Amino acid sequence: QVQLVESGGGLVQPGGSLRLSCVASGSIFSIGAMGWYRQAPGKQRELVATITRADITNYADSVKGRFTISRDNAKNTVYLQMNSLKPEDTAVYYCNADIRSDLFRGFVRYWGQGTQVTVSS
Repeated sequence: QVQLVESGGGLVQPGGSLRLSCVASGSIFSIGAMGWYRQAPGKQRELVATITRADITNYADSVKGRFTISRDNAKNTVYLQMNSLKPEDTAVYYCNADIRSDLFRGFVRYWGQGTQVTVSS
């Protein structure tokens, strides 16, 4: 059994910053790519950022230059540093990770339950 648990969401004023964390736990042999997605009310879930095990990153155009994704492989954790937040960043943020539970199994994508980020004055 594998779990992803996000933390760090909340209410912040426009221009402010938040740092999200996501910790993977359980039966973990190896973690591949990790990422953050978000879903605003009435909209589809969209990619925010991804990071490979080799620290190659990819960002949505809407967050480039403002958000930074990073990971700590020793802690099975992925982070999302969000700066210069805008009201349109308001959404539930979900992390995911591609995880192998043992040497004989392939990677399976797991998702966290989500954490609310609200940007409002």
